[in-house]
Amino acid sequence: MLVNTRHYGEIDLDEDKILFFENGILGFEDYKKYTLLYDEEGGERSDISWLQSLDEVALAVPVISPFLIKSDYNPEVEDELLKPLGEISENNIAVLVTITVPADVKNISANLKAPIVINSENGKCAQIIVDNQDYEVKYYFYDQLKAAKEGK
Repeated sequence: MLVNTRHYGEIDLDEDKILFFENGILGFEDYKKYTLLYDEEGGERSDISWLQSLDEVALAVPVISPFLIKSDYNPEVEDELLKPLGEISENNIAVLVTITVPADVKNISANLKAPIVINSENGKCAQIIVDNQDYEVKYYFYDQLKAAKEGK
């Protein structure tokens, strides 16, 4: 199916790449269908992806795996919140966090308090508010990302 995107123009998207958020995402509860888009740099997938709304072309949210910026990320999530996603296992779960990239990239931050949980088998997703008090809405991670890119 052909879809319009904010950063990549019109693309041909396989229907099995559609992600469905029953409750939308925070601040955009009316938009339910998304896909993940990746930049490719020298044949490699970028660490930062775009959660592109299929309902609103202008809505594309940058996301990253929290484990790339905080290796010990282990949020407490009530099982009840994951039930709408279907059977979740180590093999079919993906976790992403939204990021904010301001004009000064050194102030890049991730929202560790509200991860996006994806069941990769059925495309069902949810953005969940975690109970952990030590996870921040604005977790600054420029130095960690830079060190990882340098192989440290």
